[in-house]
Amino acid sequence: MIKINGLSKSYGKNEVLKNISMMFSKGKVYGIVGENGAGKTTLFRCIAGLESYNGEIISEHSPLKNHLGLLLTDPFFFSKITGKEYIRLLCNARDKSNLELESKNIFDLPLNQYASTYSTGMKKKLAITAILLQENEYFILDEPFNGVDIQSNIILIEIILKLKELNKIVLISSHIFSTLSDTCDEIHLLRKGEQIKSVQKSEFKHLEQEMKEITIGNRIDKLEL
Repeated sequence: MIKINGLSKSYGKNEVLKNISMMFSKGKVYGIVGENGAGKTTLFRCIAGLESYNGEIISEHSPLKNHLGLLLTDPFFFSKITGKEYIRLLCNARDKSNLELESKNIFDLPLNQYASTYSTGMKKKLAITAILLQENEYFILDEPFNGVDIQSNIILIEIILKLKELNKIVLISSHIFSTLSDTCDEIHLLRKGEQIKSVQKSEFKHLEQEMKEITIGNRIDKLEL
């Protein structure tokens, strides 16, 4: 369980999260959606302990960050570290050793190559592999499908469903609504730092249509195509 009560976050006078309250339960996948700047990544960073905030975040595993696998939109890699060394570094942080990395390299990554030379999609797949092998209880995946090939996205969807089956908590942000429909049990909509609504799976189609109408409006007509 992760419970967020009255979470707010400001950078100077700019309030980017405003009194957010959410509850995440085991064995469920949650989507966090909203336009760029809505506060999704900031919310994830607060949960991961990377940002200070007002309010409280409660979890059954404490400290939460020691049980969390965090995939950032643009994962960071040291310049002189191979894919294999990167995975071992993250797994050592969770006291996981004696890994048979070759058999667990499901994305067929060149693990003996410097991670800094990887493509954007390869870097993301490397980071995903590492947090999975950490055996975390919670997972935050910030735009996991962006920049990744179709075949790997199919694998990633199945991984998320497997994590759900294993009773993990998974939080996802994505601008690709179909991936959320395929994986999520509940979606939370943020707009300008505010929590607008929470939607169950039966209402996903209505939410998608609402988001299209808000996003598109009469923009296409203005082009006079």
